Formats: sequence, C-alpha cells, structure tokens
Amino acid sequence: MLHQQIKEDVKKAMLEKNPLKLNTIRGLVAACTNELVATKRKPDVMLKDNEVIAVIRRGMKQRQDSIEQFTAGGRKDLVKQETTELEILKTYLPPELSIKVIEKSVRAKMAELKIKDKKDIGKLTGAVMKDLKGEADGTTVKKVIESLLG
Repeated sequence: MLHQQIKEDVKKAMLEKNPLKLNTIRGLVAACTNELVATKRKPDVMLKDNEVIAVIRRGMKQRQDSIEQFTAGGRKDLVKQETTELEILKTYLPPELSIKVIEKSVRAKMAELKIKDKKDIGKLTGAVMKDLKGEADGTTVKKVIESLLG
C-alpha cells in the first residue's frame, strides 16, 4: 500500500539525513492523516492508494502554484525548494497515461455524452477524470479536450 510505503520512507529519509525530503514526506503523511480525519476515520487507518494519489496531486498543485508565485516574485531560492519537493512527490505517483490513451478516452466519453462544443467542457473533463481515476493529470486532460473541441 502506498500509504504504508510513505510512512516507511519517513524513516529512510531520517537515515539519509536529507531534511528537505524528510519534511516533504512528513508533510505528506500529515496530509494523509488530515484526509482520514476529514472523512471521519481514525488517524491510524490506512488510506486506499487512489485516495493517497489524490492527496499527492493536491500537494503537487499547491507546489506548482507556489512555484508560479515565487517565480513572479523573483524568489529563486524558494522556487528551487518547491521544485525539489514537487519532484519528491512525483516519485509516489504511478506513471501517467500517454496522450494517445487520454485522447482515446476523451473521444469515447464525447461520443457517450454526445458532446460537440466547448460549452460542455467542464462536464466532459469531470467525466473523463472520473474514468481515468488519477492516472492522468487534469491539466493534460483539459488540453486534450480543448484540442479536440477546438
């Protein structure tokens, strides 16, 4: 289980004496615990892999937003830190689907929902993301949908 692996990686990061990695992984463990509490479960229960992936993706999105803000503010030191944290989080995600696979899924969902124009882009994006269950980044899916509805 991914949640268990993350908890074990805290110990490994301690042994490596890598403070940035340790803090990032500890933050991820805390985010998983927060998810458990938010869903009214005991903090010692393990999250399912798809729930952990959702938590990781939220953390990645936060870091991407921070990178944009720090870049705009000229804080290269913080951009570097956030980029490193983002890379650490990426190691826990399964490999992403290829653009061709995403495109095939989008075309199938477009036919199923009979979507032909851009006004239903949100509905289509939500349906495709639900089908792909965290195996593709939302930004990539949105770009594929926009290119097909262009």
